[in-house]
Amino acid sequence: MKQTRLPLVLSAALIASVAVVGCKKKEEAPPAPPVAETPAPAPAPAAATASVASVDLGNAVGADFKVTAPATTFKPKDTIYAAVTTATSDPAATVPGKLTANWSYDKNGTQVKAGEETKELNFNGPGTTDFFLKQASGLPVGKYKVEISLDGTVVQTKEFEVK
Repeated sequence: MKQTRLPLVLSAALIASVAVVGCKKKEEAPPAPPVAETPAPAPAPAAATASVASVDLGNAVGADFKVTAPATTFKPKDTIYAAVTTATSDPAATVPGKLTANWSYDKNGTQVKAGEETKELNFNGPGTTDFFLKQASGLPVGKYKVEISLDGTVVQTKEFEVK
């Protein structure tokens, strides 16, 4: 009987192909394309604020509301002015706010209120606001101070004397 090698060759080829396929390295899936990151929104600009730059005292102010001759000593019949210079963090912005002047004097170690004035304003860039203290009968002789508040917070204090 004659045997052919054909079935044997086919069996060997089948085994070899199975071995090659079984040993073949698995291909990895291609990486996903990178996701474009959305940039975080820019932070909103900070709201403009108002601030008190200085307070000058004197017994007269000009048309620009600034003290014409600064002083720290006054007479009882003088009108005492406090010129409050303000500014805004953004010169183009309008910032609503309140300025208050609280005037007081020392009477035997106790602060006595001499006057108070509040102005509601729209601050816009640099500016000057004036306040004054005057009593028809004359101010008592003694040591005084004026506290300037912006929106309820004392931001500057000036001391002066009436002789």
